[in-house]
Amino acid sequence: MTEIKETLFQEIKKNVSQKELEWINSKISEGNNSIQIAFISITRFVKNYEINNVTINHNFKNASLYTLVRIYFLLSLDSNSKEKYLKILDDLFDTAENNEAIALIKGLIFFNFPEHWKIRATNAVRSNVGDVFDAITFGNYYPKMYFSESEWNQMILKCIFNEKSINKIEGLIERANESLAKSISDLAHERWAAGRTFPPYVWQLVTNFVDNNIINDLVFLLDSKDEQNCIAASLVAVNCNNQGVLERLKKHQNFIEVKSEKWDLII
Repeated sequence: MTEIKETLFQEIKKNVSQKELEWINSKISEGNNSIQIAFISITRFVKNYEINNVTINHNFKNASLYTLVRIYFLLSLDSNSKEKYLKILDDLFDTAENNEAIALIKGLIFFNFPEHWKIRATNAVRSNVGDVFDAITFGNYYPKMYFSESEWNQMILKCIFNEKSINKIEGLIERANESLAKSISDLAHERWAAGRTFPPYVWQLVTNFVDNNIINDLVFLLDSKDEQNCIAASLVAVNCNNQGVLERLKKHQNFIEVKSEKWDLII
C-alpha cells in the first residue's frame, strides 16, 4: 500500500496547485478526524479535473482528481486501531454521495482488513447507480480476489444483462466457471426467444465448459450467419481443447478459421 500511495501522491502533485497540495498535506498531518472531514469537503479546496493519462492502476483510468485525492486520503488513515479505522470508513460509506462512493469503491482493494469490505463491494454490484456499479466491476481487483463464485457470477451476469462490455473486468477469464457458462447459455436463450441479440464476445467465458447444450448454442451462432457470431463460435471451438467439438463445427459452412487473439476484434 505504501508504494501505491506514493505513486498516487506523485500523480496528484502533477495536477494541483501548491496551495491545494499544502491543504492536502495539512489534512493528512492532522490525523484521522481531519482526513475524514477533508474527504467530504475536498470540493471546497481543490479544483476538479478528469485525468485521462493515469498509469498507476487500471482502477484509476479516467478517474477525476477528486477521486484520486479521496483515495489518497483513505490510504493515509492510521489503521493501528482496527475499530477506529473501520468505523471511519464505514461512516464514510454510510453517508457517501455518488462521487464519494465511487472513490470508496475504487479504493477497496487497498484498504486494510479486506474481508471486512465484502458487503460494501457486493452492495455496489447491486447498486442501481451505473457509476457505482462500474467502480466495482471495471478495473477493480477486489472482486477477482475476494468474491465467491456466486458473487462473481452475479456481477458478470448483471454486466451482460445491462449490455456493458466485460473486457475491462479484472480476472475475467481466470474466474470463468461452469455455473456461469450455464447461466450465459440460459440468458442467451431468453434473448433469442425474445428476438433480441446477445453480445458475441460473452461466449469466450464458456470456452472451457463446452457441453452438448453449449455446442447447440455454437451451432445456432453459426447458423445466424452474423460474422461476429460466427467468429465467436469458431473461437470457442478452436480454444476449447476438445478435438471432437472442433471437428464438428469445422464442418459447418459458416465456420471461420480464426486465431485465439481474434477475441480482441469482437470486444
